[in-house]
Amino acid sequence: MTFVSELQPSAVWAYFDQLLTIPRGSKKEDRAREFVISVADRLGLEHTVDQTGNVVVRKPASAGNTSTTPTILQSHLDMVQEKNSDVEFDFDNDAIRPVLDGEYLRADGTTLGSDNGIGVATMLAIMEATDLTHGPLEFLFTIDEETGLTGAGGLGEGLFQGRRLINLDSEEERVLTIGCAGGADSHLHLAVERSPLEEGSSAISVRVAGLKGGHSGVDIHLQRGNAIKIIARALYSAALAEPVRIASFGGGNAHNAIPREVSGVVVVPSANGIPAVVGEILTSELEAAAAELSAADPGMSFEVTDTPLPADALTQASTRQLLSLVTALPHGVMAMSNDIEGLVETSTNLAVVREEAGRAFVLMSSRSSVMSALEALRQRIRAFADLSGADLEEKDGYPAWQPDVSSALLHVVKGVHERIAGEAEIGAVHAGLECGIIGEKYPGMDMISFGPQIDFPHSPDERVKVATVGEFYEVLTAVLAELD
Repeated sequence: MTFVSELQPSAVWAYFDQLLTIPRGSKKEDRAREFVISVADRLGLEHTVDQTGNVVVRKPASAGNTSTTPTILQSHLDMVQEKNSDVEFDFDNDAIRPVLDGEYLRADGTTLGSDNGIGVATMLAIMEATDLTHGPLEFLFTIDEETGLTGAGGLGEGLFQGRRLINLDSEEERVLTIGCAGGADSHLHLAVERSPLEEGSSAISVRVAGLKGGHSGVDIHLQRGNAIKIIARALYSAALAEPVRIASFGGGNAHNAIPREVSGVVVVPSANGIPAVVGEILTSELEAAAAELSAADPGMSFEVTDTPLPADALTQASTRQLLSLVTALPHGVMAMSNDIEGLVETSTNLAVVREEAGRAFVLMSSRSSVMSALEALRQRIRAFADLSGADLEEKDGYPAWQPDVSSALLHVVKGVHERIAGEAEIGAVHAGLECGIIGEKYPGMDMISFGPQIDFPHSPDERVKVATVGEFYEVLTAVLAELD
């Protein structure tokens, strides 16, 4: 145990401290699930693991509350695993290294996992607590939320008695969320050809780093740099001027994380001083991008250096085709909501580029609170695939969660929040929450989402404001006591 377990409320932070030692990347939640089950077994609580791997734990009502309607609490077990390139860290084996930074808790060069580890720890604390007033509780721990909400998508029927659900995966203090965007991914596969290098060729390495990145839903409106788009811009400019060939080009790790770091190697003929010209073009474009981002993403850095010659490279035709596709594909906010001020309606994240088995792979992750707008955006991506000759694989998406301002659960939570922590803002988020899928699978489910302040999730800058965890826990437990 570390100093984290000494933070308040200790019931929550002690469990989060243990979660920091448990690898729990998406699709690798086995140890986290076993931990939840071990806690349930120790407490003598009934639990079920469904066919997908989600866990449901049931806790009886406290004394005198057996007639209260059951309530579901829900969080996801997995976390986004991102690290700075200069940090040595093995997410499959190493414990997250926590750092107390003023009023915030963060990790040392990696994501912290407070998304959604704080929610998980809070549920475990409530499972164990003997001094709380509540009706029957059902604790839903889902898996694989971060790579497409597939755990929630695989929920079976008849798992719950409750028809009201509190999702603990929101990240803005004093905000009650009653709606979220839907989303879907598009996978583009572009056939590319490699060939030996011309005699006398030389190679230049290009690297972009230092960007903030962040959650492709929560942070997309901040107009931070996308490292893939930035480096593609520079390489495309070079390809327009000189007969360059890409030897390597790739970056991005997760569909819901804005790419922060990308590297590439470009091969150029040596005749007539062309390598120097290409280097100047790359440097000029990257300097321009850094200047444009100086306010939103001031930490951007880049390197353009000579590098040893690789064995081969993409042909000039494949180079031009790939760079044209990545340069043309959209990224960022496509439309703002006309109904909710300041809310992004539609966006897309150019998340990953890599070469694999003779093909370039490009992953686009799109979101919208208007499903017809989401489909129109995916059609736009499809059109770019058609124009470039790329094969397109459209993944199944997840639905938006439509707000219900007449929600009985909202009425209770809002009143409790005002009494304990002050007035709360009511809103929707551009991120995807599992509420949309759960509501579709269990029609009539009354739902709300709230949580503590978590900044910059899905990036190594992720941090949680310590004091807001206590306020969140106090409000949540008071809500459970007031529900009838």
